[in-house]
Amino acid sequence: MKTRIFYIGIFIVSVIGLFIVQYQFLRIGLNLAKIQFDQKLENTSRDLKEDFGNENQLSFLIGHSYQDEGYFSLSKDSLQDASRHFTYDFIKDRLKHNRIDTDFSYQLYSEDSLVNLESPIRFENDESVIKYPIILTGYLPDLLDKKLTLELKFQDLNTYFLSQLKGLLIPGFLFLAIIVFVMIWMLRMFFWQRNLITITNDFINNLTHEFKTPVFSIGIATKILEKDVDEKQKPIISEIRKQVSRLNKHIEQVLGLASLESKKFMELELMDLRPALLEWCENFKMLAELENFKFSYDVESGKFMLKAAPSHLENVITNLLDNAKKYSDEPEIFLKTSTQNQQLKIEVIDKGKGISEKDQKLIFKKFYRVSEGDLHKTKGYGLGLSYVKEIIKRHHGKIKVESKLNTGTKFTILIPLHEKEK
Repeated sequence: MKTRIFYIGIFIVSVIGLFIVQYQFLRIGLNLAKIQFDQKLENTSRDLKEDFGNENQLSFLIGHSYQDEGYFSLSKDSLQDASRHFTYDFIKDRLKHNRIDTDFSYQLYSEDSLVNLESPIRFENDESVIKYPIILTGYLPDLLDKKLTLELKFQDLNTYFLSQLKGLLIPGFLFLAIIVFVMIWMLRMFFWQRNLITITNDFINNLTHEFKTPVFSIGIATKILEKDVDEKQKPIISEIRKQVSRLNKHIEQVLGLASLESKKFMELELMDLRPALLEWCENFKMLAELENFKFSYDVESGKFMLKAAPSHLENVITNLLDNAKKYSDEPEIFLKTSTQNQQLKIEVIDKGKGISEKDQKLIFKKFYRVSEGDLHKTKGYGLGLSYVKEIIKRHHGKIKVESKLNTGTKFTILIPLHEKEK
């Protein structure tokens, strides 16, 4: 539950961070758009100053619409109305020429208000309206003998600026939405798989526990039968006991792996591992004598003080020795221990079939087995070495393998010694 909350927390923080970054980019983009707009408007202002400052159709028409010279046959109001539309179209053309394409209005006025030419499109005077006054000089002010100001007005420029950024804004939010969707999907898949693994492990755990009862009962029954059978039947009973023992070993291994998968805490105790290691070697040496294969060991003198779970380490050593036996036609196995750099070094060496370089990278994966063609001559489930690696990892140690095909294999375990013995 804590892990789930942790991952969800990271996801939420990441999404908020992405939105903040996107917002900052948006602010920067809006500021850049405003700067570009101001530069374009400055160029437009310069063009309009020049247009109104020289004699042309526009300045001539506006000037005579406010003089009583009777130059035109139209009435003064009609002239001013024509001037209003002509000026609007003229300013619009100048704005487009400078790549400004947004709604605007204008007002041309004098200080004494005798000249007041307003745009046919007008905006309400509110906070959203931005005004850009242009002081005119030259022909038109001189003709009317007045100080004239041309004021351009724009409304809701932020919408215009956002429209300029739509090439970046829309893809940015689209990709952000895709990232959020993919992250949510991945988290759902991750938690679904975690839940499936937990259910599977619980099922295996319960199933193997159920197996233990009949296996124990069969073991007891074979012991009872062994007392009353004749010599011809003893090999059969012996084989049954052997297979029951093997099945029980597999059950214990699966249970051990299930407990490791559930990330249960492994209690480590401070101990001298040397006596236990000697006992394990002696037990395996007895097996070697019974099954007629070679096994020897060299355990360095002194104490091997470390924090360990002895039952699990026994499984590790037994597993490596058993593998060395199984994967050799004529087993010849050697176990050696030494201490160096404040570490206990355990080496298990055999002269068996060896492991290819490709397989050496995969043998510690769960359920992986070294290929032997279409058949696996050696029985097993590919769980042993993954269990070994996990146990060594829980002891803060390392395991590595060196091998050559048809030459042999060496497994090396390094486990840190306890600080008090340094």
